[in-house]
Amino acid sequence: MTGIGDRFQQETKYRPDKMERGGTRWTARPEPYKTYPDSVKVVLPSLETDNPMTLDEALNERKSVRRFRPEPISLTQLSYMIWASTGIQRTEQGYEFRTAPSAGALYPIETYIVANRVRDLESGVYHYGIRNHELERVRAGDLRGPIMAATLGQEMCAESAAVFVWTAIFARSKWKYAQRAYRYVYLDAGHIAENLALAAVSLGLGTCPIGALFDDEVNTLLDVDGAEESVVYMSVVGVPA
Repeated sequence: MTGIGDRFQQETKYRPDKMERGGTRWTARPEPYKTYPDSVKVVLPSLETDNPMTLDEALNERKSVRRFRPEPISLTQLSYMIWASTGIQRTEQGYEFRTAPSAGALYPIETYIVANRVRDLESGVYHYGIRNHELERVRAGDLRGPIMAATLGQEMCAESAAVFVWTAIFARSKWKYAQRAYRYVYLDAGHIAENLALAAVSLGLGTCPIGALFDDEVNTLLDVDGAEESVVYMSVVGVPA
């Protein structure tokens, strides 16, 4: 029996005889940054880290961690992990490139943080304002119960210090790649999640990526519509037990 996933894989294939002709319509490109202009802003600390761990060591240490100590992480640690996963790395010819690759450098993925135990940061949901390397508060309050319920009851979401939630603004990729864009969106999210995992290990922390979630419940927590923008991936982070 052919399901929707099977059809998607077949119908989004590139074929030499069915490639669209013509140039890219740059005037149709959506805004590359999402902002919350009226929100409470939290300026993230400096990105410097003196951790001497090598990439080889981080790769060998990385594993999925599902049990965490009830200890907070620091705002500086959170800042570094956010930047390492998807922050602006350099600017060339007016374009701001990031630490993770993205198809066409279109960057459809947005980062949200559910802060459970982060020193000097009130509990709640925050959006990463990438251009200014700051957090924008979306919702205040202890959301350990709701985020656990929204991930099929996975306790690590309540026990971790923070939960990274990645959404996609699909139009950022679709304007150029049409339905093929959905493949690239999920690839982009995977690149970001691996960056986070390695950055966390380098700080002595642990992560576990999450794909099992109730989409609409997570979207409601983030206050996104689930159509133009929707959750695609998540990861917990904290001090390993």
